[in-house]
Amino acid sequence: MYRSHNCGELRIGDVGKQVILSGWVQRIKNRGVLNWVVVRDRYGTTQLVFDEERSAADLLEQSKTLGREFVIQAEGTVIERESKTQSMTTGDIEILVTKLTILNAAETPPFTIEDETDGGDDLRMKYRYLDIRRNPVKNSLIFRHKVAMEVRTYLSNQDFIEVETPYLIKSTPEGARDFVVPSRMNEGQFYALPQSPQTFKQLLMVGGMDKYFQIVKCFRDEDLRADRQPEFTQIDCEMAFVEQEDILNTFEGLTRHLLKEINGVEVDKFPRMLYEDAMRLYGNDKPDIRFGMQFGELNEVAQHKEFNVFNKAELVVGIAVPGANIFTRKEIDKLIDWVKRPQVGAMGMVYVRCNEDGSYKSSVDKFYDQADLAKWAEVTGASAGDLICVLSGEKDKTRGQLSALRMELAERLGLRNPDEFAPLWVIDFPLLEWDEESERYHAMHHPFTSPKPGQIDLLTTKPGEVKANAYDLVLNGNEIGGGSIRIHDKETQALMFDYLGFTPEEAKAQFGFLMDAFQYGAPPHGGIAFGLDRLVSILGGQETIRDFIAFPKNNSGRDVMIDAPAPIDNEQLKELNLKLDL
Repeated sequence: MYRSHNCGELRIGDVGKQVILSGWVQRIKNRGVLNWVVVRDRYGTTQLVFDEERSAADLLEQSKTLGREFVIQAEGTVIERESKTQSMTTGDIEILVTKLTILNAAETPPFTIEDETDGGDDLRMKYRYLDIRRNPVKNSLIFRHKVAMEVRTYLSNQDFIEVETPYLIKSTPEGARDFVVPSRMNEGQFYALPQSPQTFKQLLMVGGMDKYFQIVKCFRDEDLRADRQPEFTQIDCEMAFVEQEDILNTFEGLTRHLLKEINGVEVDKFPRMLYEDAMRLYGNDKPDIRFGMQFGELNEVAQHKEFNVFNKAELVVGIAVPGANIFTRKEIDKLIDWVKRPQVGAMGMVYVRCNEDGSYKSSVDKFYDQADLAKWAEVTGASAGDLICVLSGEKDKTRGQLSALRMELAERLGLRNPDEFAPLWVIDFPLLEWDEESERYHAMHHPFTSPKPGQIDLLTTKPGEVKANAYDLVLNGNEIGGGSIRIHDKETQALMFDYLGFTPEEAKAQFGFLMDAFQYGAPPHGGIAFGLDRLVSILGGQETIRDFIAFPKNNSGRDVMIDAPAPIDNEQLKELNLKLDL
């Protein structure tokens, strides 16, 4: 056998045992007559010792030939370590080696395989298999496994059945571009990789499966950022004979279970917030409620003077930043420059200092007196020692800009504690949103989302006011799950397709299989999909999902390790009946 124990297992009680360890060489200390080698595997590290008094001369010399990341097998006796260390779980012992076997020599790695490495992101992505040997990456992957197992445990105990759905499907419009796959056996035709298993899980409800889940890969060909990958993983769920309340209760339970089992945190309250209130109070539909700084709309108390910047604005809105009156003028000027960045897009920022003596000092003192500024403080909830930050302009843009500023300030002030968890349901989204470019309505979620009960008739008179029977689960300012009650009858689904601009022929061509299925008795049903990558990163206290993916793509959608995507040869193109026009 290659090993009797792993490298993180042995303790002081094992002294005297004859053991075999196998792993990678992490560190070497060569003192000539005394040589220490730290060997590592997935479970930990153990120190090996070779010395001229207790080791054979050829064994000591052999140990001097080792290099970092050599794969070795060591046989020997567990002895008590003279210089114990708390930095290793095995720090009370070491192995006096009696036999050393080099299983595989290794080139010197391009970066150090340590918790704190000298390798940059690009280098570590290229050699990801080496990066995985480092504790931060290894532990992140183990953490992801634990989360996935707890998800399966909870849902299985709730009578959900895990069912796999196809990866080679038909291209359907779901909001992002599809990845397409040419079919060799069907000339000129293409599969698409699923953006989600949406229609298949609905068909499983028609099939009577009742409660379905799947931890499944999904694919979207869209622009990337730190928290987005072209392939990502969903916890995809659907339930039959349910209303919105049933789904919210079930998946509050899942979230509570994960927070308790993974993080040791008990969470009782899952507040519910209307979409309209989320936008009005926080400027986005996934507010972080671990801290305050709710928006205060200042039009009524700020548009009565000669300050035309405010007078011409559709919205004047501010936030009270707790304790931020300590900011220097230089710090505030940098904040103003920050909101003017193209990524935020504000024209500028007005500020008000709330002094300890109850007075106010503002960048617009020329236009507003103390009584005016006191009203601003009242509307924003500002107290002595706070700083009021005010933006103005078009309503939707200004809310988005102030939302970005709110999050930036919270980051600077240390208000986003990764060990604190604040879940929130956002409900009653608009069913449709108007697209100026195409001059028609699009589904805010997807075409299968049901309107709120009693609002179907509004589609013909006020389509922009119809609310969706939809819900998002937000955790610490991130949407971790979203879903809806689905349309389950052919007539309503046909009406929805009509309002989304599909002709009957287009609807039949794209979704005829689903419409046909509804003719055979579709139950009322609904569901939700969690983003597993995002959920795991939040539970793990990290900002980017890439840390929890074994082999991620970079921000250009490339796998730099295997150099993909890559061209295919002309013979393959010919087999697929494809011709490139580049």
